[in-house]
Amino acid sequence: MKLLYTAQATVEGGREGVVRTRDGNLKLQLGTPSALGGKGGEVTNPEELFAAGYAACFQSALQRIAFQSKVPLPRSSTLTALVGLGKQDSGAFSLAVELQIHLPGLNETVAHELVEKAHQICPYSNATRGNIEVKLTVQTAETANV
Repeated sequence: MKLLYTAQATVEGGREGVVRTRDGNLKLQLGTPSALGGKGGEVTNPEELFAAGYAACFQSALQRIAFQSKVPLPRSSTLTALVGLGKQDSGAFSLAVELQIHLPGLNETVAHELVEKAHQICPYSNATRGNIEVKLTVQTAETANV
C-alpha cells in the first residue's frame, strides 16, 4: 500500500479525557454516554467519532463511484452511521455498524449497485470487513413508503 495521508490524534484520560489532533483542528472532551453508566452531557465518545468518520468516508466513496458511473447523486442524499457497542459472551467488547444511505430520486437497483461498489472501495469498509457486522440500509424514493 502506498501511504497517502496520516492523521494523528492524541487522547489523554481515555473515555473521560480529551482528544486532540496534531494540527489543532479538533479538540473534544470525551465522556461515557449515560446509556453506558456515564454522566453523558456535552461530550463525545469513540463510537460517535467512529460513526462520523465512517459516514463521511463512505459518502465520499459513494460520490466517487457515482461520478465514475456517470450517475448524478441527489443533492439531498444523506448517510447516517449508527455505531453500536456491545459485549460478547467472552467478555470482550465489539462494534456493530449500520449505514443508512438515503438516495431520494435514484432508481432502487442503481442505488444498491452504487452502494455495493462504494462498500468495496471505502477504507472504513475495508478495515471492518470480516471484523464487525456492517449492515447497509439503502432508501430511495421507491422504498421510502415501504
